[in-house]
Amino acid sequence: MLEHHHDLSREFPEFKTRIHEFKQNDRHLIKLYDQYQEIDKELFRIEEGIETPSDEYTETLKKRRLKIKDELYAMLSK
Repeated sequence: MLEHHHDLSREFPEFKTRIHEFKQNDRHLIKLYDQYQEIDKELFRIEEGIETPSDEYTETLKKRRLKIKDELYAMLSK
């Protein structure tokens, strides 16, 4: 199954400019953004069959990605 990365600029196109601005100035957002990207890349490798961890681990990663995404959305939508 071919999936695409859940890149934040694709997930939140309305905040593309704000994401760029925050990445320049907000260390906390940078840390969250980097964590999100790392988890997303790992999930992409799992979905492509490159890595084959347990379903439980995969679900844990998806929940972590969603939690970070929610936090990032809250920061960006203020």
